[in-house]
Amino acid sequence: MKNIFKDFGTTYASSGLIAFIFAATGPVAIILAVGAQGGLAESDLSSWIFGSFFINGLISIGFCLFYRQPLVFFWTIPGAVLVGPALGHLTFPEVIGAFIATGVLMLALGLSGWVRRCTEAAPMPIVMAMVAGVFLRFGTGLVHAVRDDVAVAAPMVLAFLILSYWKSLARIVPPLIGALVVGFVAVALLGKFQMDGKEFALSYPNLYQPALSWQAMIELVVPLAITVLVVQNGQGFAVLSAAGHKPPIDAIAVACGAGSMVTAFVGSVSTCLTGPVNAIISSSGEKQRHYTAGVLVGALALVFGLLSPIFVRLLLSTPSAFIAALGGLAMLRVLQTAFGVAFGGKFALGALVTFLVTVADVPIFNIGAAFWGLVLGFGISWLLERADFRK
Repeated sequence: MKNIFKDFGTTYASSGLIAFIFAATGPVAIILAVGAQGGLAESDLSSWIFGSFFINGLISIGFCLFYRQPLVFFWTIPGAVLVGPALGHLTFPEVIGAFIATGVLMLALGLSGWVRRCTEAAPMPIVMAMVAGVFLRFGTGLVHAVRDDVAVAAPMVLAFLILSYWKSLARIVPPLIGALVVGFVAVALLGKFQMDGKEFALSYPNLYQPALSWQAMIELVVPLAITVLVVQNGQGFAVLSAAGHKPPIDAIAVACGAGSMVTAFVGSVSTCLTGPVNAIISSSGEKQRHYTAGVLVGALALVFGLLSPIFVRLLLSTPSAFIAALGGLAMLRVLQTAFGVAFGGKFALGALVTFLVTVADVPIFNIGAAFWGLVLGFGISWLLERADFRK
């Protein structure tokens, strides 16, 4: 414990706090939208959020402490989007049965070592081009936030720039924390908090009995596994590797499989290694101390899971421009690194194809565009950039 507190500091506290706020706002809104689309009750949504935060928070704390790396686990956002249409013709217990089967498949693949071998064989520029394509919307979201609500977003950007320029002050107040505080003050002064008077409630998770449905297995299991192991975990591996970390790929796949099996029983979609959150907490500070920010995110996730109705309503009561600006500022350095690795040398054409396909965001066979971007980018490089493979 002494070593953990010694490694901790304001930089890692701010990174962890911003990363957690990111996870607890926009992604939670996606769960709420998917649940509404699928006709889920409020208790189902509360239970889903509890599993996504509390159980994955426990996994995150364990991995961050054991490996001394920022290894934060949450849930697959594309997977949650995939579940929405399925709930139109499948029951929730049938979908939960598919979640459990997906966890079993990922656990087996992680134990086999197949995930690590495939990940290590992927050219890093192509993977980082996929990351750049996925995260680009956060950068453009920052621009749109300034356009749509300049009174909230512009002071946040200004505070971020001043603190980034003024290095001595930034050591006391990190730029992201400064932007967060200024944003809250602007929202409060402008009276833009939209409370509904129902913010005080506790989370009571449900325990579901899964149902076997071959239709659900065929429709969901393989796309969910690909989304987690290739797209979501691929983002996490890429951003952590770019920051100098060496994530334990097979152990992470095993954790995703086991975590998905456990969270399924409370109605949560599959567990994954989160890309955006790990990108934020590994973007600043000393590499060997990044894990403390991950521990903080995990601890906050435990509290959020237990009190999810309270925090969901509080965070979603802020203007959308506030969340968009905060996420965009947090992703600036990540995008800079992603573009630099993707287009700074080998596999440039394959990386460009991957980036364009990912940004186009056209799913095929219920599998997200990021996966197809990787496939097409790798194929183009294999055909036209053979010399880079030989190098």
